[in-house]
Amino acid sequence: MAMPATIHVCPMTRVEGTVTSSGARHLVSLLTAGTDFGRPALIAAENHLWLTMNDIVAAQDGLTPPGRAHVEALLDFARRWDRDAPLVINCFAGISRSTAAAYIVAAALAPGRDEHELARTLRALSPSATPNLLLVGLADDLLRRDGRMVAAIAAIGRGAEAFEGTPFALPIS
Repeated sequence: MAMPATIHVCPMTRVEGTVTSSGARHLVSLLTAGTDFGRPALIAAENHLWLTMNDIVAAQDGLTPPGRAHVEALLDFARRWDRDAPLVINCFAGISRSTAAAYIVAAALAPGRDEHELARTLRALSPSATPNLLLVGLADDLLRRDGRMVAAIAAIGRGAEAFEGTPFALPIS
């Protein structure tokens, strides 16, 4: 029986090792403009989605908030992922933007999965996960989840304080 498709989440400092150890061939990076980041050699350029945004939940002068176009690009990329090998998602710390993106991708690719169960699974796998609520809210709207994704993430609350998250793997189903 084939292994279930998984999403590996990690901070920027752990991308190379996570890609290597997981065998991933697709990567999503959610980073602030100007961040010095090199795509691992195992990831082909066409299999790397780089989304440029700040980790904020409301507009702030000089910063780029997550937007609808970011979530649309994430969903399009996720739907094109063949799932033959894991997907790695990273942000700077592996706590907010990347955990939101993993939650969004898992919800999109398993539309029957309960939002609260998925959020609780995310929390169990990553005590520090604090998914960016703006990203989740935009996805909730695009996926027509009627506020359930936002409510589920709000229900798990803010994660434990950490400088960077510990890498984890989230099964899609």
